Amino acid sequence: MSIAFYMDHHVPRPITVALRIREVDVITTLEDGTSEIDDPALLDRATELGRVLFTQDDDLLAEASRRQEAGIPFEGVIYAHQLYVSIGTCINDLEIIAKTGKVG
Repeated sequence: MSIAFYMDHHVPRPITVALRIREVDVITTLEDGTSEIDDPALLDRATELGRVLFTQDDDLLAEASRRQEAGIPFEGVIYAHQLYVSIGTCINDLEIIAKTGKVG
């Protein structure tokens, strides 16, 4: 089973569009109506949907770390720094993760 992504509102639209062209299962927080909720609720929603959250927001890393340390389950987080990882690299790496990775 491939990995499905839940795209945080910080992610540039070209990444989402390119992944869809490459037939990667992606939905955005904007499409889901959750682009304004706080980080803990966002991770909960991604987990509820069975999707790995992709973000470029440093704060989500802190929440994911807190959950790991506390043993609170969540589907997963993939992070790419906005300034140091290009859009093209994000697209290529996320496609590989989606098509070759497994959740669980």
